[in-house]
Amino acid sequence: MTEVDDVSGADEAADDEGNRVEGATAQAVVSYLVGSIAADADAVTIDTDARGRSVRFQVHVAPEDMGRVIGRRGRVAQAIRTVVAAAGARDGVQTSVDIVDE
Repeated sequence: MTEVDDVSGADEAADDEGNRVEGATAQAVVSYLVGSIAADADAVTIDTDARGRSVRFQVHVAPEDMGRVIGRRGRVAQAIRTVVAAAGARDGVQTSVDIVDE
C-alpha cells in the first residue's frame, strides 16, 4: 500500500506543475507596485501576454497617473521593470513591462 500512496503523490505533484500560470509572481508584483504608486488604483489594468518562457505586461493607468508611474526621466518605470524582472527570474521567465498611453 505504501507504493500506491507514493505514486499518487507523484501524480498530484505533476498535476500541480501543469496548472501553474507562467510569471504569476511577476504579475502579482507588477500589480502591487503599480497599484501602490497610482493615485487611482481602481483604474489600473494589466494585460498579460505569455509566449513560451517570456511574459509581457501592458500596464494601463489613468492619464493623471502616467507621470507618477513613469517618474522623472523614467526612473520609476525602470525600477518597476527591474523588480518585476527579478520576480520573473524566480519563476524562470523573462519579463517585459510596458506602460501604455491610452
